[in-house]
Amino acid sequence: MTALPATDLQHRFRAMASNVTVRVIDPRPGAEAAIDEVERLFAQVERTCTRFDESSDLMRANANATEWTTVAPQCLGAITSAFDAYLVTGGAFDPRVLNALTGLGYDRSLDFVGGSVVTAGGEVSSGGLPPWTPEFDIDNSRVRIGPEPIDLGGIGKGYAVRLGIAALAGRGRSALVEAGGDLATYGDGPDREPGESRGWRAAVEDPRGGSAPIAVLDVTVAAAATSSIRLRRWRSGDRDVHHLIDPSTGQPSTSRLLAVTVIDGDTAWAEVWTKVCFLAGAEGIRDVVEREGLTAYWVDTSGTAHCSASMRDRILWEARS
Repeated sequence: MTALPATDLQHRFRAMASNVTVRVIDPRPGAEAAIDEVERLFAQVERTCTRFDESSDLMRANANATEWTTVAPQCLGAITSAFDAYLVTGGAFDPRVLNALTGLGYDRSLDFVGGSVVTAGGEVSSGGLPPWTPEFDIDNSRVRIGPEPIDLGGIGKGYAVRLGIAALAGRGRSALVEAGGDLATYGDGPDREPGESRGWRAAVEDPRGGSAPIAVLDVTVAAAATSSIRLRRWRSGDRDVHHLIDPSTGQPSTSRLLAVTVIDGDTAWAEVWTKVCFLAGAEGIRDVVEREGLTAYWVDTSGTAHCSASMRDRILWEARS
């Protein structure tokens, strides 16, 4: 690995079940404190928005259902962002999948990296949820979630990256925050080898397995996120399942897709659109991409990669099929 220039700053830590990297190019005064702030923000989002701790702000709000619950600003921000996404996507993005996940045995942090995961089968939601109508008291940082509990896993990490990159604004010529494939950048990127232009690059993991990427994308002055079933899949009772739940059925999606990557101006929205595209399936994803004008890259269950017209300009390298 090429050593970083002496003036650049890089910090790595673990949060939200992901390895997080923060990098600032040509740092300015206050850059080190801003990097510390990024780590603090991630810890706050993780602590207040986790569904694996009954005492977290999110789970207290879920338990109180139709009663007002005071939550931390970071949790309120994540919930309101999820509701905005629910409205903009016409309910295609719906965080009310907690009961489905717990019914499949994903009621605790599972060791997906360590090997095969097996959970006892259980009852799973049948979907068909009524409209989601949470209430917010922004001035007092309070929320009424409603009767169906929510999971912020589909937007929480992207929301943390959003907060992180904002904390670095103005603290260097260029910066990156990356967490388990969700990332945001600003500025023209790090210096490259002689003869190469600057720019931030991101490898897209091959959802079929292996260590080699399936593509490398230009993510300069952009945000990106990926939804994939490569890692978070397990055996629940007598069937193989994964974590991408279709809210219309309450079951793991059968979309005939392996992964979707979206480049957007905001990481939380990139996460949202990856979920919506994934649930649209191999037959419907291109319609969603074209209707919403998304910069998207996806791989179907045959291993074939596809992309939107706007993504073609972002592809720096692609593996041969």
